[in-house]
Amino acid sequence: QVQLVESGGELVQAGGSLRLSCTASGRTFTDYTMGWFRQAPGKEREFVAAISWSGGRSDYADSVKGRFTISRDNPKNTVSLQMNSLKPEDTAVYYCAADRSGFVRSQVTLPDRYDYWGQGTQVTVSS
Repeated sequence: QVQLVESGGELVQAGGSLRLSCTASGRTFTDYTMGWFRQAPGKEREFVAAISWSGGRSDYADSVKGRFTISRDNPKNTVSLQMNSLKPEDTAVYYCAADRSGFVRSQVTLPDRYDYWGQGTQVTVSS
């Protein structure tokens, strides 16, 4: 069992930046590919970014490439999402997730692949 707790979400103006963090506990953190997803009201949960256990591989949704950066600090059991140049369409609840089956680029975008989820943190970008 893995427990994931997100933090860092808040209200920010368009063009601003936020850094989300997710802290994991309960199992060996390096066993897991980590991902960030988001869900806006009335929409399905969508992939944002993912990172392999070592941090050596990552993947991003086209909508955030060049603006968001995922990273992880394995000794601290944390994964972060640096979000720059935020847009109103980035408004959503952001979820951290853990996948124990390894980093497969064609599959890390799929919510069903992930075994554990955090409770989410709200990001609101005002125009």
